[in-house]
Amino acid sequence: MIRVVFLAQLREQLGCAGIEVDSTEVSSISELKQYLLERYPEWSEFLEQKKLLIALNHEYARSDLPLVSGDEVAFFPPVTGG
Repeated sequence: MIRVVFLAQLREQLGCAGIEVDSTEVSSISELKQYLLERYPEWSEFLEQKKLLIALNHEYARSDLPLVSGDEVAFFPPVTGG
């Protein structure tokens, strides 16, 4: 299984803190994102944001990185601070 978490404002927008996806369904972060969009089309407004950030196992990640069972993928909006 791949654990998918939605952080910060994204969690509120989707109304979901996270889900689990069978690792046989997706082999990369980009496939995971497509998988989510197909199953939850109502999330497209938020998951297709150009500034959406992605972390794989707590490190910033690119969409082309491969996934294996046990990975955690986090989607979150850009962080602002002061």
